[in-house]
Amino acid sequence: MFDHVEVTGTGSASAVPDVVVLDARVSCDAPDVAGALAKASERVSAALAAASEAGVAAADRQSTGMGVNSRWDHEGRGVIGYSAYQSLRLLVRDRDGVGDLISALARAAGDSFGLDGVRLEVAEKAPLVEQARAAAFADAVRTATQYAQLAGRPLGQAVKVIEGGSGPGPAPKMRAMAAMDSVGGMPVEAGEHTVTVTVTVRFGLG
Repeated sequence: MFDHVEVTGTGSASAVPDVVVLDARVSCDAPDVAGALAKASERVSAALAAASEAGVAAADRQSTGMGVNSRWDHEGRGVIGYSAYQSLRLLVRDRDGVGDLISALARAAGDSFGLDGVRLEVAEKAPLVEQARAAAFADAVRTATQYAQLAGRPLGQAVKVIEGGSGPGPAPKMRAMAAMDSVGGMPVEAGEHTVTVTVTVRFGLG
Protein backbone atom coordinates (compact mmCIF):
# COMPACT_ATOMS: atom_id res chain seq x y z
CA MET A 1 0.00 0.00 0.00
CA PHE A 2 1.34 3.39 -0.93
CA ASP A 3 2.07 5.78 1.94
CA HIS A 4 2.11 9.17 0.24
CA VAL A 5 0.70 11.30 -2.55
CA GLU A 6 2.78 13.80 -4.54
CA VAL A 7 1.12 16.63 -6.45
CA THR A 8 2.06 19.86 -8.19
CA GLY A 9 0.33 23.16 -7.44
CA THR A 10 0.47 26.44 -9.33
CA GLY A 11 -0.25 29.93 -8.02
CA SER A 12 -0.04 33.45 -9.41
CA ALA A 13 -0.08 37.00 -8.09
CA SER A 14 -0.33 40.20 -10.09
CA ALA A 15 0.36 43.90 -9.61
CA VAL A 16 0.49 47.02 -11.76
CA PRO A 17 4.12 47.76 -12.74
CA ASP A 18 5.47 50.84 -11.01
CA VAL A 19 8.82 51.32 -12.79
CA VAL A 20 9.94 51.46 -16.42
CA VAL A 21 13.33 50.13 -17.49
CA LEU A 22 14.91 51.78 -20.54
CA ASP A 23 17.78 50.07 -22.34
CA ALA A 24 19.48 52.74 -24.42
CA ARG A 25 22.76 53.05 -26.27
CA VAL A 26 25.01 55.67 -27.80
CA SER A 27 27.12 54.77 -30.85
CA CYS A 28 29.58 57.08 -32.62
CA ASP A 29 31.72 56.62 -35.73
CA ALA A 30 35.14 58.10 -36.45
CA PRO A 31 38.15 57.33 -38.68
CA ASP A 32 40.21 56.28 -35.64
CA VAL A 33 39.57 54.57 -32.31
CA ALA A 34 40.45 57.59 -30.18
CA GLY A 35 38.08 59.82 -32.11
CA ALA A 36 35.19 57.32 -31.85
CA LEU A 37 35.73 56.95 -28.10
CA ALA A 38 35.91 60.70 -27.55
CA LYS A 39 32.68 61.32 -29.46
CA ALA A 40 30.87 58.50 -27.67
CA SER A 41 32.06 59.74 -24.28
CA GLU A 42 30.80 63.25 -25.05
CA ARG A 43 27.38 62.03 -26.19
CA VAL A 44 26.99 59.63 -23.25
CA SER A 45 27.83 62.42 -20.81
CA ALA A 46 25.19 64.60 -22.44
CA ALA A 47 22.61 61.80 -22.28
CA LEU A 48 23.32 61.11 -18.60
CA ALA A 49 23.06 64.82 -17.82
CA ALA A 50 19.67 64.88 -19.56
CA ALA A 51 18.55 61.86 -17.53
CA SER A 52 19.65 63.56 -14.33
CA GLU A 53 17.75 66.73 -15.23
CA ALA A 54 14.68 64.58 -15.93
CA GLY A 55 14.82 63.25 -12.37
CA VAL A 56 16.51 59.86 -12.86
CA ALA A 57 18.59 59.36 -9.71
CA ALA A 58 22.26 58.36 -9.92
CA ALA A 59 21.46 54.96 -8.41
CA ASP A 60 18.98 54.35 -11.25
CA ARG A 61 21.52 55.05 -14.02
CA GLN A 62 23.78 52.17 -15.01
CA SER A 63 26.31 51.47 -17.76
CA THR A 64 25.72 47.93 -19.01
CA GLY A 65 28.33 47.65 -21.74
CA MET A 66 30.82 49.42 -23.96
CA GLY A 67 33.19 48.61 -26.78
CA VAL A 68 34.76 49.53 -30.10
CA ASN A 69 34.11 47.79 -33.42
CA SER A 70 35.86 48.11 -36.77
CA ARG A 71 33.87 49.36 -39.75
CA TRP A 72 34.67 47.68 -43.05
CA ASP A 73 34.11 48.71 -46.65
CA HIS A 74 31.33 47.16 -48.70
CA GLU A 75 33.62 44.43 -49.99
CA GLY A 76 34.83 43.62 -46.47
CA ARG A 77 38.44 44.02 -47.51
CA GLY A 78 39.55 47.04 -45.55
CA VAL A 79 38.81 48.98 -42.36
CA ILE A 80 37.31 52.39 -43.08
CA GLY A 81 36.76 53.52 -39.50
CA TYR A 82 35.62 52.57 -36.03
CA SER A 83 32.40 52.62 -34.00
CA ALA A 84 32.46 53.16 -30.25
CA TYR A 85 29.36 52.41 -28.24
CA GLN A 86 28.11 52.42 -24.69
CA SER A 87 24.91 50.84 -23.38
CA LEU A 88 22.86 52.40 -20.59
CA ARG A 89 20.05 51.14 -18.39
CA LEU A 90 17.77 53.69 -16.78
CA LEU A 91 15.21 52.91 -14.14
CA VAL A 92 12.34 55.39 -14.47
CA ARG A 93 10.06 55.63 -11.46
CA ASP A 94 7.74 58.23 -13.02
CA ARG A 95 5.96 56.28 -15.76
CA ASP A 96 4.22 59.38 -17.07
CA GLY A 97 7.59 61.00 -17.74
CA VAL A 98 9.00 58.23 -19.93
CA GLY A 99 8.10 59.92 -23.21
CA ASP A 100 9.67 63.21 -22.19
CA LEU A 101 12.79 61.41 -20.97
CA ILE A 102 13.26 59.56 -24.26
CA SER A 103 12.86 62.81 -26.16
CA ALA A 104 15.43 64.49 -23.89
CA LEU A 105 17.91 61.65 -24.42
CA ALA A 106 17.45 61.83 -28.17
CA ARG A 107 18.05 65.57 -28.17
CA ALA A 108 21.16 65.23 -25.99
CA ALA A 109 22.77 62.38 -27.94
CA GLY A 110 21.47 63.29 -31.38
CA ASP A 111 21.66 60.67 -34.12
CA SER A 112 24.01 58.63 -31.92
CA PHE A 113 21.10 57.67 -29.67
CA GLY A 114 19.40 54.29 -29.91
CA LEU A 115 16.61 52.73 -27.85
CA ASP A 116 16.96 48.95 -27.52
CA GLY A 117 14.07 48.21 -25.20
CA VAL A 118 11.34 49.48 -22.89
CA ARG A 119 9.90 47.17 -20.27
CA LEU A 120 7.71 47.55 -17.23
CA GLU A 121 8.51 45.98 -13.89
CA VAL A 122 7.43 45.89 -10.27
CA ALA A 123 10.12 47.39 -8.06
CA GLU A 124 9.39 45.17 -5.06
CA LYS A 125 8.74 41.64 -6.35
CA ALA A 126 9.13 39.80 -3.02
CA PRO A 127 5.50 40.32 -1.84
CA LEU A 128 4.22 39.04 -5.21
CA VAL A 129 6.39 35.93 -5.00
CA GLU A 130 5.18 35.25 -1.46
CA GLN A 131 1.54 35.54 -2.54
CA ALA A 132 2.15 33.26 -5.51
CA ARG A 133 3.85 30.67 -3.27
CA ALA A 134 0.90 30.67 -0.86
CA ALA A 135 -1.52 30.21 -3.77
CA ALA A 136 0.59 27.39 -5.24
CA PHE A 137 0.76 25.53 -1.91
CA ALA A 138 -2.99 25.94 -1.38
CA ASP A 139 -3.55 24.53 -4.88
CA ALA A 140 -1.37 21.53 -4.03
CA VAL A 141 -3.32 20.94 -0.79
CA ARG A 142 -6.64 20.98 -2.66
CA THR A 143 -5.41 18.47 -5.22
CA ALA A 144 -3.82 16.18 -2.63
CA THR A 145 -6.96 16.28 -0.49
CA GLN A 146 -9.06 15.12 -3.43
CA TYR A 147 -6.69 12.23 -4.20
CA ALA A 148 -6.63 11.19 -0.54
CA GLN A 149 -10.44 11.16 -0.45
CA LEU A 150 -10.58 9.14 -3.66
CA ALA A 151 -8.18 6.65 -2.09
CA GLY A 152 -10.20 6.54 1.12
CA ARG A 153 -7.26 7.76 3.18
CA PRO A 154 -6.80 10.80 5.44
CA LEU A 155 -4.31 13.37 4.17
CA GLY A 156 -1.25 13.72 6.36
CA GLN A 157 1.39 16.41 6.70
CA ALA A 158 3.61 17.71 3.92
CA VAL A 159 6.91 15.83 4.05
CA LYS A 160 8.65 17.28 0.99
CA VAL A 161 8.37 20.59 -0.88
CA ILE A 162 10.17 21.48 -4.12
CA GLU A 163 9.59 24.91 -5.60
CA GLY A 164 9.53 25.10 -9.35
CA GLY A 165 8.41 21.55 -10.16
CA SER A 166 10.82 20.31 -12.83
CA GLY A 167 12.35 23.75 -13.29
CA PRO A 168 14.19 26.22 -11.03
CA GLY A 169 12.36 28.70 -8.81
CA PRO A 170 9.46 31.05 -9.51
CA ALA A 171 8.88 32.02 -13.10
CA PRO A 172 7.95 35.69 -13.64
CA LYS A 173 5.57 36.52 -16.46
CA MET A 174 4.75 40.04 -17.57
CA ARG A 175 1.92 41.31 -19.68
CA ALA A 176 2.27 44.95 -20.68
CA MET A 177 1.77 47.26 -23.64
CA ALA A 178 3.76 50.23 -24.88
CA ALA A 179 2.03 52.57 -27.35
CA MET A 180 3.95 55.10 -29.44
CA ASP A 181 2.33 58.39 -30.33
CA SER A 182 3.68 59.64 -33.64
CA VAL A 183 3.03 63.22 -32.55
CA GLY A 184 5.37 63.93 -29.67
CA GLY A 185 5.34 61.80 -26.53
CA MET A 186 5.41 58.08 -25.97
CA PRO A 187 2.65 57.01 -23.55
CA VAL A 188 3.18 53.69 -21.80
CA GLU A 189 0.27 51.50 -20.74
CA ALA A 190 1.01 49.76 -17.45
CA GLY A 191 -0.82 46.47 -18.02
CA GLU A 192 0.06 44.07 -15.22
CA HIS A 193 3.04 42.08 -13.98
CA THR A 194 2.23 38.50 -13.04
CA VAL A 195 4.49 36.19 -11.05
CA THR A 196 3.72 32.48 -11.27
CA VAL A 197 5.15 29.85 -8.92
CA THR A 198 4.94 26.09 -9.28
CA VAL A 199 5.50 23.85 -6.26
CA THR A 200 5.65 20.07 -5.95
CA VAL A 201 4.54 18.77 -2.55
CA ARG A 202 4.61 15.25 -1.13
CA PHE A 203 2.00 14.53 1.55
CA GLY A 204 1.89 11.53 3.82
CA LEU A 205 -1.28 9.44 3.93
CA GLY A 206 -2.86 8.13 7.10
